[in-house]
Amino acid sequence: MKLGAELKALEARLGHEFSNPALLVRAVTHSSMSSPTREDNQRLEFLGDRVLGLVMAQAVLEHDKSATEGQLAPRFNALVRKEACADVARQVDLGAVLKLGRSEMVSGGRRKQALLGDAMEAVIAAVYLDAGFDTSRDMILRLWGDRIRTVKSDARDPKTALQEWAQARGLPPPLYVETGRSGPDHAPEFTIEARLDGQTPQVATAGSKRQAEQAAAKAMLKRVEDT
Repeated sequence: MKLGAELKALEARLGHEFSNPALLVRAVTHSSMSSPTREDNQRLEFLGDRVLGLVMAQAVLEHDKSATEGQLAPRFNALVRKEACADVARQVDLGAVLKLGRSEMVSGGRRKQALLGDAMEAVIAAVYLDAGFDTSRDMILRLWGDRIRTVKSDARDPKTALQEWAQARGLPPPLYVETGRSGPDHAPEFTIEARLDGQTPQVATAGSKRQAEQAAAKAMLKRVEDT
């Protein structure tokens, strides 16, 4: 099997040339495109999640040799959660090459966080099956890059941390107000304003209310901790 130009370009972005190109084709095939003669990426996603987990468990252990299990767990979770996988998928422009059925195409599937995260896990599994654990580990560490080094701060849930900050100072809990919505129904963008007594409101925009609230809370946390 020969890969088309788009998938060859993806290989370059991943830093791995497949000996069995069918694995990559399967990894980018969503269940909405599956058929009796075409396998989708769901089983690869299952495997890739486990490969990623092992790589990241080792990475957080090695990065901070003095951290306790209680400190390591949230860092690990931050690195393997769907949002992190989707961010890496966007980094390599994985959405552009996904094979989607019409329903997913119409509903903006190439931008969906869960779909991108699942596909990234499937790609990890494809590399693992094609070339073994060492190659898949090297790719993961390269693509996740500085996320591993900075995960200590990113592991905190911003909304929870901001609420705890406010409570410790006797302040009312922060409020999150939707101030705008744009884009088509299948791919909306939400603008959320985080409000905290005595502080300038912080604004963030994202593809879901939850993401926008977390981003606004993170911005507010940075503001109050820097002052």
